[in-house]
Amino acid sequence: MRHDNILGFIAADIKGTGSWTQLYLITDYHESGSLYDYLKSNTLDVKALLKLAYSSISGLCHLHTEIYGTQGKPAIAHRDLKSKNILVKKNGFCCIADLGLAVKFNSDTNEVDIPPNLRVGTKRYMPPEVLEETLNRTYFQSFIMADMYSFGLIVWEMARRCISGGIVEEYQLPYHDLVPTDPSYEDMIEVACIKKQRPSFANRWTSDECLRQMGKLMSECWAHNPASRLTALRVKKSLAKMLETQDIKL
Repeated sequence: MRHDNILGFIAADIKGTGSWTQLYLITDYHESGSLYDYLKSNTLDVKALLKLAYSSISGLCHLHTEIYGTQGKPAIAHRDLKSKNILVKKNGFCCIADLGLAVKFNSDTNEVDIPPNLRVGTKRYMPPEVLEETLNRTYFQSFIMADMYSFGLIVWEMARRCISGGIVEEYQLPYHDLVPTDPSYEDMIEVACIKKQRPSFANRWTSDECLRQMGKLMSECWAHNPASRLTALRVKKSLAKMLETQDIKL
């Protein structure tokens, strides 16, 4: 599954004696670290923001898409998307990492390789239907739409660090002002499901065309109703148009 915006797998190995076993997973190395680390220590201009967002959604779009043929791949949902599971490459583009909780769709049998536990991932990034355990696990699109909610939160993290009018917000995790540092399921259900709250937008975003459009995109990704959320392909196309207006070559 080679793709510029998915962490490259190199090799796997097992070492051990009778009493212990070590599993090795060797991947490409990206010295800038995770998007979380990168945003904490770097501010962005519009071009940098669009490159990070577009490359992230390109990786997610590839994951979500079934590809047929000898070099094909099944449709895959990540299930633990967050800024700590996206890496930043030297060229300012991102790649998606850590597919340990992913599920795939078998189109031949029309079945999802159903996980035993629905409530996995990082509570802060879980959509309402995962928090409340109402997600339809036999319908693969449910997992895809759950990823899109998480992606909306990641775009919010990026946008806060984009300078406009000489102003930028400090880095914060989504819902930082609404839940504790290590929120419980109850904390997240109260905020995201019952009150239907979402991360707030800085006033300055309304006077910057790019940030205004990004705000609209993230709102349409984290909609309460999964069926109302944008698909990865739709977001990719919207961001591609924004890249064009900024004259950014991919």
